Amino acid sequence: MTSRLLKNMICAVTLGTSVLSPLAHAGLFDDDEARKAILDIRSRLDSDKQRIEGLTRNVLDLNNQIQQLQRDLADQRGQNEDLKNQLANLQQSQKDFYNDLDGRLKKFEPQQMTVGGVTGTVQPGEKEVFDAALTKFRNGDYKGAQTDFRTFTAKYPASPYQPEAQFWLGNAQYANKDLKGSTATLQGIVTKYPTSPKAAEAMLAIASNQAESGQTAAAKKTLQDLVARYPDTESAAEAKKRSAKLK
Repeated sequence: MTSRLLKNMICAVTLGTSVLSPLAHAGLFDDDEARKAILDIRSRLDSDKQRIEGLTRNVLDLNNQIQQLQRDLADQRGQNEDLKNQLANLQQSQKDFYNDLDGRLKKFEPQQMTVGGVTGTVQPGEKEVFDAALTKFRNGDYKGAQTDFRTFTAKYPASPYQPEAQFWLGNAQYANKDLKGSTATLQGIVTKYPTSPKAAEAMLAIASNQAESGQTAAAKKTLQDLVARYPDTESAAEAKKRSAKLK
């Protein structure tokens, strides 16, 4: 009985083993495939991750390069702007230089000018001589002014400043008590430059010389002629007032 039971148990174990063995192999096979699939997925994920990291680094590198290029471009634009400013300054300096040079050269060249309605050629240094003589007169140096204006009228006979120079010469002569010489000089303006604004003023000064010399009739006649010849001038208005006072 016992022997039979043992035998049956051995058979049962043998049968169970034969039945379970294929199932065990099947389970082992499924686990290996799963692990292999997982490892394969992990490998691909790692590979993709590395590629993504590589692409990210490349993108960052490109972004850094773009930023550097932008900075370089900004620097280049700044340099270009500086160069443009330097060029503009250089061109302006060159223009100023030539303008200054032209102005300096013109001082050594005769110039056509119109002074008090008289047009003529002004020689280099001519105006400076005239201005210097006028400054002496205004400073009360009548003798020096008389000398300088006489020199001027002799040196620059065709000057458009002649009426002005002769007018102030006549006034300097008057200040130096040379009434006769003053009248002759002033009369030269009326005769030679009748259209000059100084002509009416010269006639008014002549009348003053005549009145001061006791030539009342001559003075009154000069004033009347002044009003007739230059009726719309300030000198004519003054002549009317003086004429009314002469007896």
